Amino acid sequence: MEKKKEYSNGEITVVWKPGICIHSANCVNGMPSVFKPNDSPWIQVDEANSNELMTTIDKCPSGALSYYKNADASTDEKIKAVDETRVEIMDNGPLLVHGTLEITHTDGHKEIKQRTTAFCRCGKTGNNPFCDGSHKN
Repeated sequence: MEKKKEYSNGEITVVWKPGICIHSANCVNGMPSVFKPNDSPWIQVDEANSNELMTTIDKCPSGALSYYKNADASTDEKIKAVDETRVEIMDNGPLLVHGTLEITHTDGHKEIKQRTTAFCRCGKTGNNPFCDGSHKN
């Protein structure tokens, strides 16, 4: 089961999936008052309003950060869906697939990914086929 943590301000809930985080630091650089990697908890949702949080989270290239509006929390995944699928190649980084997709792994099990999925291009990942930021080392 994929590990995830949730942080709520009452209006929205921020979802963090550490296993797919590529440590781009878009969140930390975009909202240092909220995303504090040296603090516990590292996400302090009460330091910004919901619209500011959603705008910053929408810039997460890996999809490790997502959110759902608590009033709309009726689906199982509770994740904001992307309307179209598109592919983006990051300079010295992963291949990003934006949208909903089904992945069939080498052992045959299937997995649904929503929002943005970062696929490793360098082969150094410890979480194949997904990028885990290992290329930075």
